[in-house]
Amino acid sequence: MSDPLLLHSAPLRATAILRATPATDAVVLDYEGRFLRRKRLVARSGLSFLVDLPETVSLDPGDAFVLQDGRRIGVEAALEPCLRVEGTLPRLAWHIGNRHTPCQIAADHLLIRADHVLEGMLRGLGAKVTQTMAAFAPEGGAYGHGRTLGHDHGPGIHAH
Repeated sequence: MSDPLLLHSAPLRATAILRATPATDAVVLDYEGRFLRRKRLVARSGLSFLVDLPETVSLDPGDAFVLQDGRRIGVEAALEPCLRVEGTLPRLAWHIGNRHTPCQIAADHLLIRADHVLEGMLRGLGAKVTQTMAAFAPEGGAYGHGRTLGHDHGPGIHAH
């Protein structure tokens, strides 16, 4: 009779991240999927592995998971519904930022995740807004690498 413990070997684990590093395989994750601590993922090759990080991290395209056997699995941004925003970019970026919305900044346009409320607001501000599918990789937070999920302005600043 077989030993049941030998039938199911422990999954490969990724317990570290390398920033902007080459890799031999990749996972494709959307913006939300690139914010994780512990999750089972499957690489393009079909390799399944468990991400088991000490804390939640925000991953950028080009980062890589380091597997316990030394292999590196790169992170790619998935195509997802976005809005391409054109117009007076500093003004439009201010309004987007004022709503704490992640934004990808290019020389001639801004890119945000699709949102009908923001789309209406931006059109009302005179922006040209185009629905598109894009690999969304917004600017990192002002207070360090990755996302700033919340911050404190002091007591009552957002109270109405």
